[in-house]
Amino acid sequence: MKKNRLLAKWLNDDLSPDELAAFEASPDFEKYQKIKNYTAHLEVGDLDENAMLSNILSQKKTAPKVVPLYKKWAFRAAAIFVLALAVTFVMQFFVPETETADFGKRTTFSLPDNSEVVLNSGSEIQYKKWNWDNSRHLELKGEAYFRVAKGRKFEVETRLGKVTVLGTQFNVKTRKNRFDVVCYEGRVKVNYNNTQILLTHGQSVSFENGKQVNLTVNTSKPEWIDNQIGFYKENIRSLLDEVERQYNIKIELNTKDTTSLFTGKLPAKDLNTALQIISTTYHLEAKQVSKNKIIFDEK
Repeated sequence: MKKNRLLAKWLNDDLSPDELAAFEASPDFEKYQKIKNYTAHLEVGDLDENAMLSNILSQKKTAPKVVPLYKKWAFRAAAIFVLALAVTFVMQFFVPETETADFGKRTTFSLPDNSEVVLNSGSEIQYKKWNWDNSRHLELKGEAYFRVAKGRKFEVETRLGKVTVLGTQFNVKTRKNRFDVVCYEGRVKVNYNNTQILLTHGQSVSFENGKQVNLTVNTSKPEWIDNQIGFYKENIRSLLDEVERQYNIKIELNTKDTTSLFTGKLPAKDLNTALQIISTTYHLEAKQVSKNKIIFDEK
């Protein structure tokens, strides 16, 4: 009730400075600001109090009643508040939900059907709650691991391709021009340009610049879930980009050899070991010039 009262007062610009500061710091303030913007052009007509009173007194009544008259702002606040609740309802169900994982972080959340999603560092997902059970569709930027509850078709849209499943466990990754999909359980349909592939348990496919590579995997979940960063024939710049995401750092590379491909794993929770592996593999020397910056030079 207190929250609703504050919302009504805010819509009427009737909050004290302290109340306004606390209200703007609330997690729902951005949503309420959108509501206010949507309803700013709406007005409630002026109340003719005298006409209302005359009409009431002219009517026959079996018993006397006291009819309170409220201030005009109270009626306006009530009308706008009801409208705001309606807009809030619409926004909660029709405006896309966004889940993000910042660099150096991961985010785990559940979808409306209790499907589970784990977002890897530097990734984002958008989806709509409305009619979710009949239209299980979301958009992914980056990398995510899905445990999909059984139900209707489940679609993951990326800028490089689309993945369609019914109920399964799989991993999707899009980085620059590379698109990777791994199926850990059930079946997964992958669409990339004009190519359509069906993956089953233990199968993986990668696309990069139009080239396709099919692989077999022997694990039950992605390496990054267990704090290992897995690579298969990726160049050093792509490798360093992923290290930057996992550790939330910046890496400067000073070498002429950027075409050699790397296959293997790097730890996602031990930066020194990761830097040693990279240095040894590419004959580089790593220098930490600040807390969040590494420079690789040729030896």
